[in-house]
Amino acid sequence: MSTVPIGYAVPVALLAFATTVALVAPRPKHTTPSHWSHWVAFQINEQPFIGLYVLVAISALGLAQGDLSSPGGLVAFGVAVLTAAGLVVLARRALSAGPALRAALREGAGIDVPPARRPWKHILLAPLAVRRRDVTRVANLSYGDAGRRNLLDVYHGRDRPTGGGVLVFMHGGGFRTGHKNREGRALLNHLAAQGWVCVSANYRLAPAARYPDYLVDAKKVIAWVRDHAADYGADPRTIVASGSSAGAHLASMLALTRNDPAFQPGFESADTSVTAAVGFYGYYGRAAGAGSSPVDRAGDAPPLFFVHGDNDSSTLVEDTRTLVARLRTTSTQPVLYAELPGAQHTFDLFFSLRYSYVIEAVAAFCTWLHTNQVTGRASL
Repeated sequence: MSTVPIGYAVPVALLAFATTVALVAPRPKHTTPSHWSHWVAFQINEQPFIGLYVLVAISALGLAQGDLSSPGGLVAFGVAVLTAAGLVVLARRALSAGPALRAALREGAGIDVPPARRPWKHILLAPLAVRRRDVTRVANLSYGDAGRRNLLDVYHGRDRPTGGGVLVFMHGGGFRTGHKNREGRALLNHLAAQGWVCVSANYRLAPAARYPDYLVDAKKVIAWVRDHAADYGADPRTIVASGSSAGAHLASMLALTRNDPAFQPGFESADTSVTAAVGFYGYYGRAAGAGSSPVDRAGDAPPLFFVHGDNDSSTLVEDTRTLVARLRTTSTQPVLYAELPGAQHTFDLFFSLRYSYVIEAVAAFCTWLHTNQVTGRASL
């Protein structure tokens, strides 16, 4: 019998390494488009339960095959036990997202979201399932002349409810990669099931495009929504811009450059203002020269809601803290900020425990916005 059961030890070692990186969370000194620790840890960080399932399965198989009776097998099993403990710590960190988000809503806008039961069946058994049977996706509608980079998808309830607001989502990818079918889909489906109409859009990317092309496209999407929202039963009085990473940059810039003709060539008279913006783990630095970042444009703005993980190793949380602090001195509207303990970049790819809290919080924020907008309250 082999002293070291390779078939068992190797997957245990890989899981142990990924779990350790997720726990320790090494970060670069500055925001970077890509950092090795993100690629090693982001999946296990958001899906620790899957890691536990794999550990239990391979340990049971190793026990049945006699691998754990060798000295090397016993060492590997000990590492597996320690790794399982680390995965439990990651899950407990995810649980802390709820209090952080509820505090941000309560302190920033007086929105009270009482603790609710988690959809544990979905979280534990179907984390990769983000589509809903009660939601229809109308795919690949054109909003511009840039081919597939100017396509968008519309999500709405199958029963075609009317009167809900619109959430427009812009994907991440550092302005060089990305697609409308990647991040945020669980959020889009959830809001659509609640009566909202959600739009997820592609936009032109580098190197074929450069700033401000990305922002121009985002404004074209808002103009398209104003023209077509009623076709899907939406109320265009409430349009929330949202996005992840580079998409959060665009959402923030939409809020901070309302109807600026410099970014609306050929459609200068279109209303591209938004009711609010929600940014997830955003990149808020400059996309080109001066004036190309939300920090440069900080001023009076509609309500803003920023969500960032304190273990993000691509877009550092310190950058979002700087933007939030700046906006809170320049804007008369609420600037909400939730810092998620243990969260990495791209936490919105799956329906995870942490993301379930984020979805709940964003839904509450959107409901508050739409209610205030429809009733005409002065706070908005």
